[in-house]
Amino acid sequence: MIHATRAAVGKWLESLLHVHDSAHRTAAAFALGVFLGFSGIPPFLGLHTILALSLAFLLNLNRVAVLLGVYSNLPWIIAEWYAVTTAFGAWLLGTKLPPAFTAQIHELFHLPLLGAEFWHNLVALLTPLLWPFVVGSTLGSAVLALITYPIARAFVETERRYAAHRHAPDSHGEPAGRNHG
Repeated sequence: MIHATRAAVGKWLESLLHVHDSAHRTAAAFALGVFLGFSGIPPFLGLHTILALSLAFLLNLNRVAVLLGVYSNLPWIIAEWYAVTTAFGAWLLGTKLPPAFTAQIHELFHLPLLGAEFWHNLVALLTPLLWPFVVGSTLGSAVLALITYPIARAFVETERRYAAHRHAPDSHGEPAGRNHG
């Protein structure tokens, strides 16, 4: 699975680096995707993709870069990310966790997942954390996007320079890096 993920990301990066957009626009598209992927603004994961593609079309940004940014919030970090940013949002807003929150969460998962009681109790338990979730994840994703932009721009510029050097002809008219033996 990890090898397939690496191969897919490698193909996307290759296509990302060979578009005719400037490094600035490519990095901005990626940073926008990171913002949307890590924020809690669209509350359901599928909406991140729809919103990202809509904004990419509206702003005429690189769609691959935006999607790479959106999907940089990987399944094995998403729960921790939202837990930490929601806690940060709760701290900022002065929101306290409901009494015996952890025990209530544990009890919740003893109920059938498809039962109405599970979902009713989940909504009742998490409702006080809605604004901390939105505020924390939005601020956290904005910080990530601001950090991501210069790193992505430097990466794109470096890779493009390297690719240009690799394909530039040497003194014999051959692409650089070819053996003449």
